[in-house]
Amino acid sequence: MPTAQGNASLGHGGRLDEHYDAASASQGHPLQARLREAFLAAGRDPECLSVDAIAGIDQLHLGGRSASRALAERGKVQGGERVLDVGCGTGGASRLLAAEYDCDVVGIDITAAFVEVARWLSSATGLAGRTRFVCGDAANVPLATGSFDLIWCQHALMNMPQVPRVLAEWRRLLGSGGRVLLHEVVVGDNPEPLALPVPWARTPANSHLRSREQLERALALAGFEPLAIEDVTQAALSWRETRAERESGTQKAARALPGPALIFGDDFALMGRNLRDNLAAGKVSVLAGVWQRTGR
Repeated sequence: MPTAQGNASLGHGGRLDEHYDAASASQGHPLQARLREAFLAAGRDPECLSVDAIAGIDQLHLGGRSASRALAERGKVQGGERVLDVGCGTGGASRLLAAEYDCDVVGIDITAAFVEVARWLSSATGLAGRTRFVCGDAANVPLATGSFDLIWCQHALMNMPQVPRVLAEWRRLLGSGGRVLLHEVVVGDNPEPLALPVPWARTPANSHLRSREQLERALALAGFEPLAIEDVTQAALSWRETRAERESGTQKAARALPGPALIFGDDFALMGRNLRDNLAAGKVSVLAGVWQRTGR
């Protein structure tokens, strides 16, 4: 594991690559290759996969697919809407929005290994024609002004140090009346330091948590008005608790399907326990909300 001093010498994108593709660095084996081998070992064709088969690596946020569906319903997602999935990871939410809500989805992520995997999984599940993925920085998106009806973001702002720039991009990219659907980890009421590592950070350098008040103020200043905001911490904690035992034994089982440990590395079980404990102690909370772009 690189030291905190070593991390400091890297740029933002490099630190995130180091964190989210840590297993590749330690094993010298690219993420997509590891996952393909794991599917073969589980008796699955890596070129033809079901959405259930990839569930363990599909959506790397609290609540998984159920949280994404709840956010889509909260935001009244409609068929035909143009969606930008910010911090798309391996592309699970993008595929869900395309397959279940008939949206036209572009996913963007700064971690190149995630984008490569997202493209492969969309192809393997038959959704390559309905999803597109771009490797880039959310603070400087290489897409046209007014290209989207909806910005979708789950558990990604906490990795972004320049949130005002990111929100300015969201406003630029949305058409008039466009919406932001956000599912995000924020600072809780307990001021004690986080137990680390957690899924988004091994050291404080990668964690850019904000309080609910700071996040709401940033959105207001960027030109977004709230339509609905809900604290979903208890649901997130319950989901995390139900996953802990299963994840700790997943990779030990014969012919097991790939899980998040293949992405995050051997310390993923510890990350999960720390996240559970941080939630239970009130060090972090989870919000789900909908905002609308104001003005022209």
